[in-house]
Amino acid sequence: MVSINLKCTLFAPPEKVAAILLEHAYLERFFNAQFSQLKPHNKGEMKGGAGSIRQVKTPLVAFNEQIIHASSNHICYRIMGDKPVENHQGDIYLTPFEYEGNTATALRYCIAFRPPWWMPDSLIRLLVKHDISQALKKLQHYFKRAQHDY
Repeated sequence: MVSINLKCTLFAPPEKVAAILLEHAYLERFFNAQFSQLKPHNKGEMKGGAGSIRQVKTPLVAFNEQIIHASSNHICYRIMGDKPVENHQGDIYLTPFEYEGNTATALRYCIAFRPPWWMPDSLIRLLVKHDISQALKKLQHYFKRAQHDY
């Protein structure tokens, strides 16, 4: 089993960060993939939240992800099926804190999955960690640019 844990600070409140991360059709601003929403959230859930299914297309593979839980403090999703990896679950924890009189967010991104038998754990860990790190840098840049709105 491969586990990856990454952290970053975002200069926006958790509610705003969660809303941006649940705008499925626009996630390509941050991640190196194309996203499209296949199914909307369940009735009574936040926009883009629990029940949503999105398709993720990379140059090498396409797969579907389902949002299991979504709130302003935690987003949990999983890859449906066993391709490109098995038992994949992603958890994004959003913790508010005060920064210069404004609410900022400490983001912790935790991913666990089982890679294909033929791929070394260390290689896929490196690839996924690099991709998520780049996405978090873009997310930081997005909120740094948009900081004046909060």
